Amino acid sequence: MTTFVDMKIIADTNIPFLKGVLEPYAEVEYLDIKDITREAMLDADAIVIRTRTRCNADTLSGTRVRVISSATIGTDHIDMDWCAHNGISVYNAEGCNASGVENYVFSALYGTASRRAIRLEGATIGIVGVGHVGKLVEESALKLGFNVLRCDPPRAAAEGPAGFCSLEELLEESNVVTMHVPLDAGTKGMCNDDFFARMKDGAIFINAARGEIVDEPALIHARPKLGALVLDTWCNEPNVNPLLLDLCDVATPHIAGYSYQGKQKGSAMAVRALAHHFGWEALYDFYPETENEALRPLDVSVAGKSQGEIASMMQYNYPIFTDDFLFRSNPGSFEQLRSEYTYRREFHITD
Repeated sequence: MTTFVDMKIIADTNIPFLKGVLEPYAEVEYLDIKDITREAMLDADAIVIRTRTRCNADTLSGTRVRVISSATIGTDHIDMDWCAHNGISVYNAEGCNASGVENYVFSALYGTASRRAIRLEGATIGIVGVGHVGKLVEESALKLGFNVLRCDPPRAAAEGPAGFCSLEELLEESNVVTMHVPLDAGTKGMCNDDFFARMKDGAIFINAARGEIVDEPALIHARPKLGALVLDTWCNEPNVNPLLLDLCDVATPHIAGYSYQGKQKGSAMAVRALAHHFGWEALYDFYPETENEALRPLDVSVAGKSQGEIASMMQYNYPIFTDDFLFRSNPGSFEQLRSEYTYRREFHITD
């Protein structure tokens, strides 16, 4: 077993549930994101990070780093090809925040519909990207009585076209379009002028995936035709476009997945990845304890409930407009709001 005598780990100090866990196996240095620099990583064997730490040739060349464990779902902050070519193993917490993002989508959707007097009964929700998050959004949408359209070309190619539709059909038929695709060469800027031109007048657009999948000038241009706009992710984070911020019905600082359970899962997966890589058997099944019983997940029944009753239940379980207010009050506090966020408990929609 590798021990702290010959092992150093640098960890983002804002990753919860981590302090004290790895110390029996390595020397651990906790740093704020701004301090996780190439110089700081020169003598580190492994790093435990979030999406704000860029991992590429500029930040890692010449360092001792051979393992990256990200406590987040995405990997677009990591140059995967460069890492593979340079013998660096990369692990991410795929799916850790899926339930939190699903909660965000429906709290934002019902809250906005209530404020704008938009009827959701009989509406069609179009889910672009039906992976970990998209599947949960689909399950809850069906329980809530929505018609569902699904667009996921990779899944359609692997599983067959049944149950999937083209992006064009989804945009033309959906009253709500919610984005859940990863950021890659194929999705960057996919929400462009043509995308928004195809959407129905009065449709709601939600992006809780990655900011760069949206062409922001195209979205600003299309805003008058949209019934509502919900954004949790932005281009050039943390420097948010103030004009786009003002056009949103719900605007939040990339915290859609910041549930208590999501953070437990993310930290657990980051630790387990290191444990399996280095052979630390005692941590193979690591999972943080729930510190407060009031933070345990809650089942929420929507059977027989009106749209107004559902909207009230959503806001009770996740008062999303509080996050919106705090962000609008000081957009420059983007990173502070994320690092000091009070993690909310998840709720599970049942019929």
